[in-house]
Amino acid sequence: MSAPDSVASPLGIFERWLSLWVALAILGGVVLGSLAPGAIARVAALEIASVNLVVAVLIWAMIYPMMVGVDFASIRDVGRKPRGLIITLVINWLIKPFSMAAIALLFFDWLYADLLPRDDAQQYIAGLILLGAAPCTAMVFVWSQMTKGDPAYTLVQVSVNDLVMIVAFAPIVALLLGVTDIVVPWETLALSVALYVVIPLIAGALTRRRLIAAHGAAGHAIDAFTARLKPWSVIGLLATVVLLFAFQAPTILSNPWLILLIAIPIVIQSYGIFALAYAWAYAWKVPHNIAAPCAMIGTSNFFELAVAVAIGLFGLSSGAALATVVGVLVEVPVMLSLVAFANRTRGRFRGPG
Repeated sequence: MSAPDSVASPLGIFERWLSLWVALAILGGVVLGSLAPGAIARVAALEIASVNLVVAVLIWAMIYPMMVGVDFASIRDVGRKPRGLIITLVINWLIKPFSMAAIALLFFDWLYADLLPRDDAQQYIAGLILLGAAPCTAMVFVWSQMTKGDPAYTLVQVSVNDLVMIVAFAPIVALLLGVTDIVVPWETLALSVALYVVIPLIAGALTRRRLIAAHGAAGHAIDAFTARLKPWSVIGLLATVVLLFAFQAPTILSNPWLILLIAIPIVIQSYGIFALAYAWAYAWKVPHNIAAPCAMIGTSNFFELAVAVAIGLFGLSSGAALATVVGVLVEVPVMLSLVAFANRTRGRFRGPG
C-alpha cells in the first residue's frame, strides 16, 4: 500500500502534518484556559452526568463519517471472524488493567519513591488504574477510520467492549484500588455510550439509507459523501484537544515536571499494549482492517469516564484527576504515531485491508 493510499483524505496537508496541528491545539488550549478562564468555565459547566455537551458534539463530528460507512449487512458476518474480537476482549479486560497497575506501582512506588510524597504517589497510581480500566469508546472510530479499518467490525468490537465495561469496570477498579465501596457514575457511562455510539450510529444509518435511496447501492456516493465530511472529523479532533487542555490549563502549568513523570509510564503502557495486540493479530493472520482497530481499542482510553470517576472519587484537584488528564495529553500524539506505524505496515498483513 503506497503512502498516499494509507490515509486518503481531501485535506492532504492537514493529515500529513496532523501531529503539528495537535501540538498547536494543545498549546492553544493551555493559552486559552489561562487567558479566558471564565469563558472556559462556562463551557465546562455545559454538562450532564459529567459528560460535557460541547465535547460530545465535537466527538460526533469526528465519528459521524465513520458511522455513515457502516454496512449493517456485513455485521452478520462478524461471527465468522471472531479472532479480532477475542483479541480485543482479552487485551482490554484480562491484560491492560493489570499491566497498567503493575507499571504504575513500579514507577510511583519504586522508581519515583524519592521524588514524590507517598500520599501523592498513591493518588497518581489510582488515576493510572482508572485509565487502564477504561478502554476507548469514541476516539477509536477516528483511529479506525485513519487506518482504513472495517467500520462494521470496529462498531461490533466497541459495542461488545461497552457491554463488558458496564459489568467489569467497577469490580476491576475496586480490586486494583483495594477498596470495595467505589462509586462508579453509571449515569455517566450510559450517557457516554448513548452520545458517542448510539446516536451517531442511528444518524449514520439514516444518512446511508438516504444516499442509497437517492443514488442506488453503488459505494461511490457514500465514499464521496464521507470524503466531504472528513475535514470536519479533523476539525472536531483538534477542537476537542483545545477544549480538554483549556479545561486543565492551570493544573498543567503549575506542574510541568510532574506531567512528565506521569506521562512516562502511560507511554510505556500504550506502546506495550499496542505491540502485544498488533503482534497477536499478525500471528493469528487477522486482516489489517480488523487488526489495526483491534490494537487501537486497547491502546486508547475512555478518558471521559476515567476523568469523571477520578473527580468523583478523589476530587477535581486530586492527583488521580491530574493523572487521567495527563492520559489525554499523551494519548493523541501516541495514537497518531501508532496510526502512522499501522499504515506503514499494512502490506505485511494477509487478507483484505
